[in-house]
Amino acid sequence: MGSRRYDSRTTIFSPEGRLYQVEYALEAISHAGTSIGILASDGIVLAAERKVTNKLLEQDTSAEKIYTISKNMICAVAGLTSDASILVNWARVYAQDHLKTYNEEVPCEPLVRRLCDLKQGYTQHGGLRPFGVSFIYAGWDNLHDFQLYQSNPSGNYGGWKATSVGANNATAQTLLKQDYKEDCSLKEACELAIKVLSKTMDSTTLSSEKIEFATVGKDKSGNIYHHIWKPKEIDALLKDQGLAKKSEDDEE
Repeated sequence: MGSRRYDSRTTIFSPEGRLYQVEYALEAISHAGTSIGILASDGIVLAAERKVTNKLLEQDTSAEKIYTISKNMICAVAGLTSDASILVNWARVYAQDHLKTYNEEVPCEPLVRRLCDLKQGYTQHGGLRPFGVSFIYAGWDNLHDFQLYQSNPSGNYGGWKATSVGANNATAQTLLKQDYKEDCSLKEACELAIKVLSKTMDSTTLSSEKIEFATVGKDKSGNIYHHIWKPKEIDALLKDQGLAKKSEDDEE
């Protein structure tokens, strides 16, 4: 009963030294659709489970899990997408301000750090609540090449080779530990991401309606690109992995 005095106040520590609102935000994320990021030798893949599925939904225009931040960065989210939209818009403005001031794209880690500073502030001031969303950031800069970061509502962030957030996170992390190879190609990373999602999603079927997919890489000219996959491209990948037939049978 003693915790009831502390769990409604964002900025008050409990006698055990806990901030309950931050813990509740993390708990909300653990019920969200799984998002996965995998760093390859020649790029990065982000894959996410789309929870809102409806045959009337226009898939090409309704991003729920993956967003573009700048020319060299994209992100996947898990948690409250309304909170995510606010933070993504803030990150986009920061990236454009940096581009306008220095005439170069913002490096990955400074942008992640500034966004996490904002998130941390919402755990420290009265009258606010933490943002209920975790991010996986994928990007490239000429300082550290391809980079993968993850952040949570407390404002903590870290660099990863492969990571996941959302529902069934523990299972996804175990599979990534077992199967991830540091020298894997972007194609192999895409295959691993689909394999992990197929084993961690609550749904028994896989289709482009339930998955969002994106990659960051270099083209033949050495230019950095990011590409959010269209439904037909996701279906083609599922078919290559032998997962598309299963979903078609189940739908019948």
